[in-house]
Amino acid sequence: LADLTGITAAVHQSGGVVVWDLCHSAGVVAMSLDEAQVDFAVGCTYKYLNAGPGAPAFIYVAAQHLSTVSQPITGWFGAADVFAMAASYEPAPDIRRMLSGTPSVLGIVAVQEGLAVITEAGLERIRDKAVDLTEYAIALADERLVPLGAGVASPRAAAQRGGHVTIRCAGAEDVTRRLVVAGVVPDFRNPDLIRLGLSPLTTSYAEVWTAMDIFAATLGNT
Repeated sequence: LADLTGITAAVHQSGGVVVWDLCHSAGVVAMSLDEAQVDFAVGCTYKYLNAGPGAPAFIYVAAQHLSTVSQPITGWFGAADVFAMAASYEPAPDIRRMLSGTPSVLGIVAVQEGLAVITEAGLERIRDKAVDLTEYAIALADERLVPLGAGVASPRAAAQRGGHVTIRCAGAEDVTRRLVVAGVVPDFRNPDLIRLGLSPLTTSYAEVWTAMDIFAATLGNT
């Protein structure tokens, strides 16, 4: 996890603006973009916001930028008057100007349901479980994977992690394929990284144990 407030302040002191990527933090890490004086932020809803594949992305624009920022892909949902059908395009004066065309209704419904579950569970409890899950995965990696030549690439300090644990190992791409066949679906990242996404709302401690057990068996047969 990056220092949201500190980096934003440093960029502002140099006369720049910041665009933050929140794909791996929204829904699993508490943050206040207004308090951090963030300029812009983008993210997805299919990961920790639990809306699933095909769900829409989101954007944040600080109030002071709304009058000057423009959406390069204009559409009727972002117009000042969506029913004007005017010859020229006039964007809405508020955050709605960042919309383009008609969004996927099914995607929007999925976002609503995902956010409802997060609201019910509470972000603080979700964050606590994310820390516990990643700590558990790292402990199992140290016990089961490190003796087989792998290593933990993720930060050891919980405050520097989101909901992922990344393992470094030789032949990572082939190991990833074999894990998928065995029922564990991680992400491969060049050249030697395997990333495990531990979504707190949908991942149990037993599943983490099973995944690391399969991981160890896969490495042992490499």
